[in-house]
Amino acid sequence: METNNEKANALEKLNNKNADFIVLNSLNDGAAFGSDVNKITIFTKSGAEIPFNSKNKTRVAADILDTIIDHTKTLSI
Repeated sequence: METNNEKANALEKLNNKNADFIVLNSLNDGAAFGSDVNKITIFTKSGAEIPFNSKNKTRVAADILDTIIDHTKTLSI
């Protein structure tokens, strides 16, 4: 969870960890520790930035899984 320079920090972590995806869990726009609401943005290794509106944690988890599934369908094995 980032509080300052959210995007820059997320992209740096994505690159440093050589990950395919990273999820930025923002504390902006009403999301907070102890809250049932989260606001995320998913960044991909290919450069995609996928923002989501604030929503409950169950829906956020579904958004993360759906995004990973959608993006891995295009990978060649």
